[in-house]
Amino acid sequence: MARDQIDMTPLQSRDELVAWLEAGVKPESEFRIGTEHEKTPFTLEGHRPVPYEGAKGIGALLEGMKLLLGWEPIMERGNIIGLYDVTGGGAISLEPGGQFELSGAPVETVHQTQSELMAHLAQVREIATPLGIGFLGLGMTPSWSRAQIPMMPKGRYKIMTNYMPKVGKYGLDMMYRTCTVQTNLDFASEADMVKKLRVSLALQPVATALFANSPFTEGKPNGFLSFRSEIWRDTDNARSGMLPFAFEDGMGFERYVDYALDVPMFFVKRGDEYIDVSGSSFRDFFAGKNPAFPGQRPTLSDWANHLSTIFPEVRLKRYLEMRGADGVPWGRLPALPAFWVGLLYDNDSLDAAWDIVRHWTAPERQALRDDVPRFGFKARIKDRYLFEIAKECLILSHAGLRRRGRIDHLGRDESRYLEPLERIIEAGRSPAEEMLEKFNGPWNGSVEPAYREYAF
Repeated sequence: MARDQIDMTPLQSRDELVAWLEAGVKPESEFRIGTEHEKTPFTLEGHRPVPYEGAKGIGALLEGMKLLLGWEPIMERGNIIGLYDVTGGGAISLEPGGQFELSGAPVETVHQTQSELMAHLAQVREIATPLGIGFLGLGMTPSWSRAQIPMMPKGRYKIMTNYMPKVGKYGLDMMYRTCTVQTNLDFASEADMVKKLRVSLALQPVATALFANSPFTEGKPNGFLSFRSEIWRDTDNARSGMLPFAFEDGMGFERYVDYALDVPMFFVKRGDEYIDVSGSSFRDFFAGKNPAFPGQRPTLSDWANHLSTIFPEVRLKRYLEMRGADGVPWGRLPALPAFWVGLLYDNDSLDAAWDIVRHWTAPERQALRDDVPRFGFKARIKDRYLFEIAKECLILSHAGLRRRGRIDHLGRDESRYLEPLERIIEAGRSPAEEMLEKFNGPWNGSVEPAYREYAF
């Protein structure tokens, strides 16, 4: 979540960095589910990007949401850039191109995720519709060029926008043109964290294939099923990827800290000021060698902020973040937390999932991850198609959710949220393949109907 932390205690030792992560350990009875999803705003008339400024802009939308919800505004240099729910812990924030993100509160069941989502969408619609704003549930904007998309007034994005083209081909596309849905889950111990991290890293391509729906760039098929996933392969390889070290002996909080210390930083925040330190490592900052702050030590806030600028397929903070999925229409959003909760929060399913992936090598995992954006379910690992593995994972997730036995007011367990994924497996094709069929058929070679069919 992009609310930049404010704990200004200077750090003395590496142990404090490790302790900060370790503080995420909690008993199973306190496990929660957090879901974050991004959606692209567009003008209902003309399907154009929505600027920040003006009576019908993103700023006006946030002001309206503030009045409706009574949430605390998050301000930067006089601009409203987000909202925070002091009581429930949810937040609304802006991605660089105006993508509207709900960072859900930590909840106990997928039923609650679904309720939160429905409430959020009703609230957003109430404010957005009179402003002539709609929201698109795709992994990437299907018709706009990068140049058309406005930049939101957030200091960290200016720094990232300058830095990204130096380290990869697609960083600006990632920032301005993509949307994701992500699930955040807890761990009970260091060993539990490692096991969940390994299983979810190895199986992230399954989520990528199940949720793939970014096959269009600037109005035409781009040759991929998840171009959003392809973008991450050449955004900034120093801070993204499959974390091969996580599968090596000795993996734990310390090993992740050592990795993060060497990832180049973007910024340091002091007061309202974002100071550009892009390219220098946190390790140097820790040693008092940051060119912008000679002799100064970082604070815990700097560390927390830095960890939020690392973008591997699964990210460790005080919980694990599943980052492999494209943004999707609202009916499919609760399927992502349901999928990972069923696999990772049930020990039998977690063991069975580990059995699927434990013999894969780092090069094999990487090859699968490299192939999935283009080939989806037809990507292979060893002698298996990803489709078979996805099918198996869905069965395990379903069983895990049934064993969890969290029942809603109608007596249904959380496995019902997997239905959209089960339909995808039954049809044998990803959402992107379905969209491409429409593009080549009823849509008559235009992506414009997506603004109707895939809108929230």
